[in-house]
Amino acid sequence: MMIGYARVSTDGQTLDSQIEILRTAGCERIFSETASGAKTERRELRKCIAALKPSDVLVVARLDRLARSTRDLLNVLAEVSERGAAFRSLADAWADTTTAHGRLMLTILGGLAEFERDLIRTRTSEGRTRAKTRGVKFGRKPKLTVEQQAYIAKLRADGEGVRQIARIMGVSSATIGRIPAAE
Repeated sequence: MMIGYARVSTDGQTLDSQIEILRTAGCERIFSETASGAKTERRELRKCIAALKPSDVLVVARLDRLARSTRDLLNVLAEVSERGAAFRSLADAWADTTTAHGRLMLTILGGLAEFERDLIRTRTSEGRTRAKTRGVKFGRKPKLTVEQQAYIAKLRADGEGVRQIARIMGVSSATIGRIPAAE
């Protein structure tokens, strides 16, 4: 069965032309919504994907109606594939997993997206390493000053309870628990 999905971004736009294109293409069921493509959680798209059964084909009038970025497209297509269904964009002949050429193109896109993610991960790691060598500290700033930590260590050594100290200092018990008692 061919299942269509139509989307417009704003209330001022109309779904009519997309729905007509999908009906003409043979879609028996059409899910439609008004939602920004920037949103990853689109209720009707979720319902549409959930309705897919093995051998169904998800059809869109144009690729930009389904996804805003390559990564978003690949994520949606992975979900479609997991359900045993295929995908077809009517305006973009290369985006058709019902053909060998379409599967090849989407496999290449997937490889490029994975390569891009690896490059980003590498650059981020290198940047973090350079920052550490410059003395940049990562993570949250300590909740307590060095003097406060010394005071807490002394209180703990004197046998004061962690919860009591936490109440006095206005922090959580976990924060106090990380400070060992003074020797």
